[in-house]
Amino acid sequence: MRELKILVINNYGQFCHLIHRAVRDLDMDTKIVANTTPVDDILNEEPDGIILSGGPTMDRAGICAEYVESIDIPILGICLGHQVIAKTFGGEVASGMAGGYADIEVEIVDEDEILKGLGPKTSVWASHADEVITLPEDFIQLARSNICEYEAMRHIDRPIFGVQWHPEVAHTEKGEQLLTNFFEICETY
Repeated sequence: MRELKILVINNYGQFCHLIHRAVRDLDMDTKIVANTTPVDDILNEEPDGIILSGGPTMDRAGICAEYVESIDIPILGICLGHQVIAKTFGGEVASGMAGGYADIEVEIVDEDEILKGLGPKTSVWASHADEVITLPEDFIQLARSNICEYEAMRHIDRPIFGVQWHPEVAHTEKGEQLLTNFFEICETY
């Protein structure tokens, strides 16, 4: 696989720098970008893909909704990024039943291209302080757990994906596989 340029959008989550490092360690050109960067400046970077990092709350997500609506390249939302994608397309986000970070067993409902090689079950590191509770109309469910129905999703037409968990941390099984799957999507898009 050729070296791709992946922008990591900083939503002020504690793992943003770990996402950047994980992407770099997988031999991709990567850069952390503020979530208030104008869309034109993002496009001027000529990225092959965008990762929306996790973060503390929706009101700290800057203009990520604009990126999701107007940038037509592969986008992966992680935790808060996943929630921003859902909300932007008309889904609902609310407080989850389980708060802090924990090891969660996720059932892969649809392996799809982003979750290829992860199923049928995988152990992930996730926080469910907030979570997607209603899937947006143009999305399909890819994974669920016993505490969250929408652990992963994708847009039916566009290369937009969301996962509630953190593939960039060592606690997540096959996290590198998920990121590599995303890079393959970016390469072929």
